[in-house]
Amino acid sequence: MAATAPADDKVDPKVIKTGLILVVGFIAVVFDTTIVSVALHTLSRDLNATVSTIQWITTGYLLALGMAVPLSTWALRRFGGKRLWMFALTVFLVGSIGSSLAWNVDSLIAWRVVQGVGGGLLFPVLTTLIMQAAGGKALGRTVTLIALPALLGPILGPLVGGAILTHLSWRFMFWVNVPFCLVGLVLAAKYLPRDAVAPVRPKLDVLGFALLAPGIAALILGLSNAGTAAGFGHPAVVIPLAIGVALMLAFCLYALRKIEPLADIRLFAKRPVASSSAVLFFSGFALYGAMLLLPLFYQEARGATPLSAGIMLIPQGIGALLCRGIVGRLTDKIGARPIAMVGFVIIAVSTIPFCYADPKTNSWLLALWLLLRGIGLGTVTIPVMAVAYLGLDKAQIAHASVLTRTAQQIGGSFGTAILAVILESAAAAHHGDITAAFNVAFWWSVGFAGVAVLLSLWLPGRPGRPVRRDAAAAPAVAPAVVRT
Repeated sequence: MAATAPADDKVDPKVIKTGLILVVGFIAVVFDTTIVSVALHTLSRDLNATVSTIQWITTGYLLALGMAVPLSTWALRRFGGKRLWMFALTVFLVGSIGSSLAWNVDSLIAWRVVQGVGGGLLFPVLTTLIMQAAGGKALGRTVTLIALPALLGPILGPLVGGAILTHLSWRFMFWVNVPFCLVGLVLAAKYLPRDAVAPVRPKLDVLGFALLAPGIAALILGLSNAGTAAGFGHPAVVIPLAIGVALMLAFCLYALRKIEPLADIRLFAKRPVASSSAVLFFSGFALYGAMLLLPLFYQEARGATPLSAGIMLIPQGIGALLCRGIVGRLTDKIGARPIAMVGFVIIAVSTIPFCYADPKTNSWLLALWLLLRGIGLGTVTIPVMAVAYLGLDKAQIAHASVLTRTAQQIGGSFGTAILAVILESAAAAHHGDITAAFNVAFWWSVGFAGVAVLLSLWLPGRPGRPVRRDAAAAPAVAPAVVRT
């Protein structure tokens, strides 16, 4: 019989167990991304490569990652969660070992592409498996498990990367991933439930993949070039962006007519998915763009070494980590909309001091503002990710993971590219005064956070209590009633 779920539903211990098993392996991906981001200058010097060439160590990884994400929906149905997770983690492990043994810049780029394929599969699979295990209950607290690696990365990644670059060879950056991958594989093999055999093997949507994957890659390539080319008007930016937009539009038209598309964009008709994807996309301007500015500000405007810059950014990661528990509970209690709005306000306010900062500004004062900014980051991330899964059944969760991940990745690339162009233009306008240029770029970041506050009004309001149904009739994720 139907019964009302208690309002204080807690995260099922089985969900916690699944989450912790998966998080151990996924930490390798987060560490890799944050560590490599501080190493490009060192790699350019040690591998005797130009800046434009060395940038492909990051760009190639992002392109492969973006193209692999859409495959997760088909691969999950074809091979099952456990086998796909272990396969993706193994691919990432092989790519990490290959990167550490790279003999020149070309081989390093190639191995980074291998890493990107594994990493692109890992994130949507992680999200899908944990959300399916949660069954639609305590979504905010469940997302705190998914967000844990992303919150730990800013704390330990730059610090570990800076220490390695200061005292060891850059090759050790990739060996850091190996123990996490190995332990993650052992835990997954032993404790993840066995995959059920699909009665009918689903066919890969080849045409859909041929449209969507290159479309994502072209958009990311164009946005990556925007930061190094002469703004958004350069052919190296305009042509990939035009191709990417055309392919994405073609995929949308195709997917609307197909019964089982590679990524079901019909989910955008659901307000939780559409609003979460929109906010995640625009958060790239308010969050990820500033994440690019901060380490550069400390290194270029204040003369810090990579290790010192990593240490100075630790308070931001600590702030994000400290608030995750209470934010998860509040999201389940009062809904995503007010939490996200408050988070973006905190981000905007705590970024303003950097609009006035210079080499003489007190480092401890900036650290306090970074701590507050980290609290804002954690406050935004958890509710916006959680709300996307309201009212979805088991099959829809995998598609929502792809849609939100793609929106977040493209938005992050877009935000980073725009702020990189703003920084370069501001430096030219201020005749090379790099501190003044950073001040201008930080003001833009504050403005983007303000716009994100308004966009958060679209998020669903306080969720109602989910309804439990008879086991035979219940969908994998109980639909949630949203009060607007």
